[in-house]
Amino acid sequence: MPKFACIVEFAKVIPLCGIIMGFALVCFNCTSSSKSAGTVRFPDEPPKYPMYDEDGVDDERRWTVYNVHDPAIGKDGEFYYLFSTDVRVGGPARPGIQVRRSRDLIRWEWFGYAFEGIPKPVLEWIPRARGIWAPDVVKIGEHFYLYYCVSTFGTNRSYIGVARSKSLSGPWEDLDEVIKTTWGDEANAIDPNVVLDRNGQPWLVYGSHFGGIYITPLDPKTGKAIDPNKKILLARRPASVRGAVEGAFVVYNPDFDMFYLFVSYDSLFRDYNVRVARSKEVVGPYLDYNGRAMTDTLAEPWAVGTKILGGYSFVGGETWLAPGHCSILRDPEKGWFMVHHAREWRNPSWMYLHVRKMVWTREGWPAVSPQRYAGEEEQEISEQLLSGEWEIVVLDPTDNLPIPSRTTQINVQSSKVRKVGRNDFTFVCDGEEYEGKVLPAWDWERWQLTLVFTGISRKGTALWGKKVK
Repeated sequence: MPKFACIVEFAKVIPLCGIIMGFALVCFNCTSSSKSAGTVRFPDEPPKYPMYDEDGVDDERRWTVYNVHDPAIGKDGEFYYLFSTDVRVGGPARPGIQVRRSRDLIRWEWFGYAFEGIPKPVLEWIPRARGIWAPDVVKIGEHFYLYYCVSTFGTNRSYIGVARSKSLSGPWEDLDEVIKTTWGDEANAIDPNVVLDRNGQPWLVYGSHFGGIYITPLDPKTGKAIDPNKKILLARRPASVRGAVEGAFVVYNPDFDMFYLFVSYDSLFRDYNVRVARSKEVVGPYLDYNGRAMTDTLAEPWAVGTKILGGYSFVGGETWLAPGHCSILRDPEKGWFMVHHAREWRNPSWMYLHVRKMVWTREGWPAVSPQRYAGEEEQEISEQLLSGEWEIVVLDPTDNLPIPSRTTQINVQSSKVRKVGRNDFTFVCDGEEYEGKVLPAWDWERWQLTLVFTGISRKGTALWGKKVK
């Protein structure tokens, strides 16, 4: 294992010739990758999964973070389990819902399949089905419920089913149909997600381009829809962008007493991006940072929904394309996480798992780390550590192709940065003030320790930053 080190001279402020000089974190050629600055704890070096593992395309045991699309995550005992769509590089996928697991959200192992093929009731409705899509898992009472969908591209003749088990490791008992749709129906029965309201009542969130995103109540005893015809619209986009909204996920944050709707916009092959809105009630209306309803089809298509994840590239690293279809995990011990897939620009047929730390601004909006998770923790951060050269990415909601980073200098003695909480800071970039959080993290592009910033401006635009010098 390569060695890394940190020279850390922390929080010294020395007057010199009338100038106040601050010493910050400097990373280069050290002996350990887990050094700390004062009381700051940095993550250890993560496993270095190679890009484009050509030798492992036919070996499922090597499908750790590869061949992951539309991931859903849950925790059972010491393991996190990841369920995802039936896809693979280099040939047709075996149908059955892929399953992986991890003890730390960093190191993943192949676990197998939830099903032995596509359930027979599904094939009666969609005879040409070739795989199972977009699963979701939730615990209701004593059982885990595994929701899944089956369809074919370009049609809304679709099927959402459910299975249950006492454990996320299975075995799974298929309970058959939850909702079906076909030509002429307003909705599309794909991309299921289940959220529990404040009273523990489960609701099914589903839908896509065909009509938008809907919600309907479930019977907690069976996990099935009480009345599939009684559905409420949560989000819709105009015909000018082919109604491109899907991959919905709703989660409740008790700290702000709000429900949050995450959706993916645009093309999963080219410019996927994740937007968020929130509501006091699980059934909506869901409003973005600027107060626009997610059902607004009259505004410019890019102007609705607060973009918090999109394609990007940092210097020396991959160009990540079309990240999206997220799942949100709230872990009582580790905090909040966003799990999603992404593609790499040079060969978009490859799909990768990304796990990101998710934090919350003081105003109650989610923000995701610009770096993949390596074990970072929220903690007290001294503003003196921020001085230096940073790479930043402004997540422009009008531009959903990969946005390259640019560099800027941070000087804590200027008005450009201000500490407002334990690890809460405001940054000024291009005249706009962004409020968010700083985390000690792992720099996956430069393969070293770093500090990152993630936050949102007063106009609802997200900003990512990474300290590089």
